[in-house]
Amino acid sequence: MAIVDKPTDYFNTKLYTGNSTDDTAITGLDFAPSLCWIKNRTDTNSHALFDTVRGATKYIESDTTDAEATGATFLKSFTSDGFVLGTGGRVNNSGNNYASWNWKAGGTASSNTDGSITSSVSANTTSGFSIVSYTGNGTAGSTIGHGLNAVPKMIIIKKISASGTNWEVYHASLGNNKAISLDSTGAAGTNSNWNNTTPTSSVFSIGSGGGVNASSATYIAYCFAEKQSYSKFSSYVGNGNASGTYVHLGFKPAFVMNKKTDGTMNWHIWDNKRNSYNIVDKLVYPNLSNAEDTLTSFDFVSNGFKIRDNRTFVNASGSPYIYMA
Repeated sequence: MAIVDKPTDYFNTKLYTGNSTDDTAITGLDFAPSLCWIKNRTDTNSHALFDTVRGATKYIESDTTDAEATGATFLKSFTSDGFVLGTGGRVNNSGNNYASWNWKAGGTASSNTDGSITSSVSANTTSGFSIVSYTGNGTAGSTIGHGLNAVPKMIIIKKISASGTNWEVYHASLGNNKAISLDSTGAAGTNSNWNNTTPTSSVFSIGSGGGVNASSATYIAYCFAEKQSYSKFSSYVGNGNASGTYVHLGFKPAFVMNKKTDGTMNWHIWDNKRNSYNIVDKLVYPNLSNAEDTLTSFDFVSNGFKIRDNRTFVNASGSPYIYMA
């Protein structure tokens, strides 16, 4: 497995304070972002995800089932080291604090015919991240090319052409016949979204469910493969102790998202910019519009993270948790 020498060339968290000024440039990334996920930390406001495949002004919300929308006053353009904002309160309300999580894909999307459904893919094979758009055909067993040249361990899909459909998440630790919804507190459940077929180094397989493959509906997928010293997508089991489980990653994390999978619980995101020192306790909920919360959670250590709480959201005894780091 290739080692990512400089992780900040491919992922970085950028914090900023809104000013309600049009054409505000947020700079300082070491790359041109392809996916920008923004959350207002101060006020209740939905998450907004923007990517270069759909186009800068188009956004989707991780905490709702809404279709893609266009926000001309939200994120207006991507730049070589950041992005440009409009005046919209979702992303730039004066005095509000924001977090943006940014990933680099592969530039302009190109047609991919590896699967039975032709997709449009922007893939970064070095960091193991691709953005994939496709149109469903309603046929179980259809395959989608992802462009990673490696097996994805996590895939997040949203139907963008109509509202009312959950975000569907494949995670290798759950297996290929279970899914979990990013916009929901629900436990992992058996369904046919992934056609009971493990992804390969070229394609992922989908069923006929509306969350991934309604006929003529359009979808966006964010695909992640593991890369040494950069990313890991796995699980841990809670021990119910205030001195909790140590989770080995092989690197010091900059971003962690988790979800308890055997019962009702929110998703959570932590990063190394909102907490630049331990204990890591600043979190937001991908499935909620709530402002940032403060709950003792982890220490980020040189090779992973150490749980520092016994509460259910991070460390219920005997419960499994999936994570992306």
